[in-house]
Amino acid sequence: MKNLLTRKYPFAQSSHWLRDSVIYGLIIWAILYLLQPFGFSQYQGNKCLVAAAFGVVTMVCYVLYGYTVMRHLPKLVKTLRVWHDGAAVLGLILCIAIGNFLLLVTLFDMPVTLRLFLLFFWWTLIIGTVITAMSVGIEYNRYLKHQMEALLNNTAEEQRDITITIHDQNVRGNDLELPINNLLYIEAQKNNIAVCYLRDDKPTIIELHTTLSAAIDELRDYENIFQCHRSFVVNVNNITQAKGNSNGYQLRLTNSYTTIPVSRQYVPRLKDFIA
Repeated sequence: MKNLLTRKYPFAQSSHWLRDSVIYGLIIWAILYLLQPFGFSQYQGNKCLVAAAFGVVTMVCYVLYGYTVMRHLPKLVKTLRVWHDGAAVLGLILCIAIGNFLLLVTLFDMPVTLRLFLLFFWWTLIIGTVITAMSVGIEYNRYLKHQMEALLNNTAEEQRDITITIHDQNVRGNDLELPINNLLYIEAQKNNIAVCYLRDDKPTIIELHTTLSAAIDELRDYENIFQCHRSFVVNVNNITQAKGNSNGYQLRLTNSYTTIPVSRQYVPRLKDFIA
């Protein structure tokens, strides 16, 4: 946990505070009006209008906090780390909680007490944590896609003229020779391997009598030939999509409808490729 918190924060700080505030304001309105949590369903007045009021306060707090704190955060620290951004997000949630708490006591003529505020802050923290988790997930997938595209373009260009050979250990002359950039993936199948590669821009599969470990050994000089699962090896150059988390990823490859799994133990190495 300590290592995670002290890591460099990987995402660029958003500068679209007004746009983001509208999105989060609408989310708050939708949660309150459609789901009606925290006893909101018992309110007998205009629920849509009151939910909209909390959404507007959320928007205003988000914009003010964004322009006064979040915007200047990268300038205040030499290296922006995960815990810096986490603390800033907690500050944002506190700011929104204060604003909406003041709206609550004004609309419903409730007494201002510490107990009531802490309860309201807890509610805000629950909603804020869910929204933050969703935002981080979306941002991470964008970051992953951007890093992957940059990596693949560079590596594919460097290896444009490289040809590889995967040998069949049983039938002489049945070796497969192809440009490395055409290789999509290799799958272990009992005593054989299935090699999927591009031929005339269409995925083609050929079986060779050899083991996955032997094929990996033949291609060990190429870092982009990556074992992502005990039964799969992929060519990182041809990954077009990667989705998942620390428990595993699913990869999609150029012109292929096959989804390739990335086992949990191989996730750190995949992240090293795209970091």
